[in-house]
Amino acid sequence: MFGLLGPNGAGKTTTVEILEGLRPRTAGEVSILGIDPEATISRLKDRIGVCLQATNLPDKIKVSEAMRLFASFYSRRTDGTRLLDRLQLREKRDRYYSQLSGGQKQRLAVALALINDPQLVFLDEPTAGLDPQARLEIHGLVEELRREKRTVLLTTHYIEEAERLCDRVAIIDEGRIIALGTPREIQSRTLGRSIIEIQLERPIMGDDIPRIGDAEYPHLSEDGRLLTLAASHPARALVELVKWLDQRGIEPADIHLKRPTLEDVFLELTGKSLRE
Repeated sequence: MFGLLGPNGAGKTTTVEILEGLRPRTAGEVSILGIDPEATISRLKDRIGVCLQATNLPDKIKVSEAMRLFASFYSRRTDGTRLLDRLQLREKRDRYYSQLSGGQKQRLAVALALINDPQLVFLDEPTAGLDPQARLEIHGLVEELRREKRTVLLTTHYIEEAERLCDRVAIIDEGRIIALGTPREIQSRTLGRSIIEIQLERPIMGDDIPRIGDAEYPHLSEDGRLLTLAASHPARALVELVKWLDQRGIEPADIHLKRPTLEDVFLELTGKSLRE
């Protein structure tokens, strides 16, 4: 599961359309499953599935008709009825496209991308504009594809989506890859420190706080009940801090550990938000 992560206009869709053979490249080389998409798109289309950023079908086409139509485009295909079952669309097979909800339309788009049993699936911002429930449904489908050992290239500008779904991520900005690796690797390379927050049962004085390993800027709230610090080895720092509190008979009311997110990484690398 490989993610292309970046703000709107970064070049994610342009890159994916080149890989899919939908857009000619101006320079460079492209190889998908050993095939140059610009030279032999007919060979490639049988082996890949594509869910575009926006899928628009005729209002009066039925779900079952769309499935048969798209199946006819390929020399290889899977069982469309089983696919509709899997995507919870079998009861909607005789419904017109215009009668589907946003989440159902997107599930149908995924079904059409899988009708030829592809080895490689492109999902271009599959949850953009969907409500939270529909987004969770699409996440479940993507995780199923991963369990089937299919290769999936996913573009997104949702941080939580990339962190939840992707094994590796490329952060792209203005057409260039600025970071590449697993979400955790990227986070640790650029922002190696995690934030520890401890809510205390009773207040303490700021002058009492000891030096904890490599932790930085221990900060105490004005009421003396919230202690915050940053550490590159948070587990070790947390153990030392809890021991110190215990020696003074101070009970922590709540402990929160916040690791750097891909949003934090992107802000550090580019100075702007992923949603810009």
